[in-house]
Amino acid sequence: MFYWKIDDDTELRLLEERHAETAFALIDQNREHLWTWLPWARPGYSLEDCQGYIKQTLQRLADNNGFDVAIFYRGQMAGQIGYNSIDWPNRVTEIGYWLGATFQGKGLITVACRALLDHAFYELKLNRVEIRCAVENSRSRAVPERLGFRQDGILRQVEWLHDRFVDLVVYSMLAGEWPHLRQS
Repeated sequence: MFYWKIDDDTELRLLEERHAETAFALIDQNREHLWTWLPWARPGYSLEDCQGYIKQTLQRLADNNGFDVAIFYRGQMAGQIGYNSIDWPNRVTEIGYWLGATFQGKGLITVACRALLDHAFYELKLNRVEIRCAVENSRSRAVPERLGFRQDGILRQVEWLHDRFVDLVVYSMLAGEWPHLRQS
């Protein structure tokens, strides 16, 4: 079992099949909250969908193409974060995340992103980490902005969200920038 202790209250644990019911319960309790920005959190999202997703993430890990971890706060699953994929020839990854509504405002995504940035740059020797957020999703955008990511631009109408296309803002952090920003 993989886990990464971040502080006294927070740890990251590899998302495994045994977490499916807990993850699904968190998603189900937060469906309306998540649905606003995450199209996969649709009303029909089921335990079987969650189990299938976990299998996919474990396959990504086995293929050395990213992974997902559950964020645990004071022993409770609070959300998820991970590398959506890894472009090894170009040494680039993208971080994706979500959090249950009651866990917001505690800095959990920020500290988890810091841990993934350290891992990406120091362990995996990647050069670039991206975060993409819907332009109107101010809470999600606050994370890369807080961590000192640079806004590269906006991808117009690149994601289908329920009944419309939305623009995504692309943020990036480069390996050479992180040591300086990590100290702040």
